[in-house]
Amino acid sequence: MDIVPHDAEDAVEAVEGVHLTQLAAGDRMSVQHFFFEPGAAVPEHSHPHEQTGFLTDGTLTFLVDGEERTVSAGDSYVVPGGEPHAAENHGDVPVRGVDIFSPPRTNPDWARD
Repeated sequence: MDIVPHDAEDAVEAVEGVHLTQLAAGDRMSVQHFFFEPGAAVPEHSHPHEQTGFLTDGTLTFLVDGEERTVSAGDSYVVPGGEPHAAENHGDVPVRGVDIFSPPRTNPDWARD
């Protein structure tokens, strides 16, 4: 069993105001922590990985197929692999949560120098 403490990895500001931290990764999935400052947004993108997530704080608005979908603290969600999506924090408080990717997303574009 591998354990990765939250403070073992540095957060990367993937886009302005969006901080992502790679956490544990296994053979079939990986875990990522995210933090969105108020007003921060991730532009539309896609990846082959299925993405499931859980919000612990705040409210995050996803844009999928031209439709806005709101996820609040305590909610979970699934974004199928290959589906274009964007996300934005329209609120006045930070958004925090965890994403799980399958297959593992251990080398995302935002983590590359």
